[in-house]
Amino acid sequence: MDLDAVRTFVAAADTGQFQEAAAELMLSQQAVSKRVAGLEKNLGVRLFTRTARGVKLTIDGQAFLPHARALLRAADRAAASVRPGSRALRVDVVGRRVATAGLLRDFHRAHPEVELDVVTIYGGGPAVDAVRDGTIDATFRTLPPPGRELPGDIAVGYVQYEPMQLVTGPAHEFAGARSLAPRRLAGHRIWMPGNAPGTEWAAYYEEMAAEFGFVMDTVGPDFGIESLLDTIAASATVGTFLSERTPLVWPVDHDLSRIPLLDPTPVYPHLLHWHTDNAHPALALLREHLAAARTRHAPGDAGGTWAPAWSR
Repeated sequence: MDLDAVRTFVAAADTGQFQEAAAELMLSQQAVSKRVAGLEKNLGVRLFTRTARGVKLTIDGQAFLPHARALLRAADRAAASVRPGSRALRVDVVGRRVATAGLLRDFHRAHPEVELDVVTIYGGGPAVDAVRDGTIDATFRTLPPPGRELPGDIAVGYVQYEPMQLVTGPAHEFAGARSLAPRRLAGHRIWMPGNAPGTEWAAYYEEMAAEFGFVMDTVGPDFGIESLLDTIAASATVGTFLSERTPLVWPVDHDLSRIPLLDPTPVYPHLLHWHTDNAHPALALLREHLAAARTRHAPGDAGGTWAPAWSR
């Protein structure tokens, strides 16, 4: 059904004259008559009768009018749902407890008027694919390792480098240390069962293990962070890595230690990825917010940080 013809019918019904409907729609009276005639032909009924004062709805026109109004309202809602800025900004944060989720919460506090749809997608490849096909507006990811280059239509903006910490139980050799150089982890077992092959975080920790000589153990079921910390708390030989900014609350009797890694500090790179054609105004606002809030140091600078070469 021709929505322009339906809109013209409603205007004529409301004004009672084709001439006034033409003025309201900025059309000629001939164009209004032609649209109404086409709609009547399509429906197989007469919608108006002509009178000395203009036009009057027939009984079929009266029956059709409320449905015509509903049809136009539905069309307007459909158009508004995809109009830039009218729908929620959909952003992937990798996980609800990672630093990028906190960054998005800060953005929401600063701009409560922006409607957000926060999602989590497993793996950088699927997340970037979701950006490309328009399923999401943006994703927080690190750069892909060599051999998995980004498509040319995906833009990237640096957000922050997140310092890593060693987490151990009370019986571990390094428990209670005020800080630790990563090279002292050589030969020690680091357990991270969530490091699934092919993910960008697994690639990051594999290169970190190669750089500093510790043993990266990913064997075992991944029951979540609480189960991981239960195991770490009870072990004298196994540690794990967590971000300095990961918000966690664990039982006091675990007596876990979060030990800063220094000289250098391994940092995990977070970058925002979005499609170059995305015109959502809230995306531009998010990028401005992140640019103003981002950390300034980068791997290899005077701050003594480390990250894989492909992520710099």
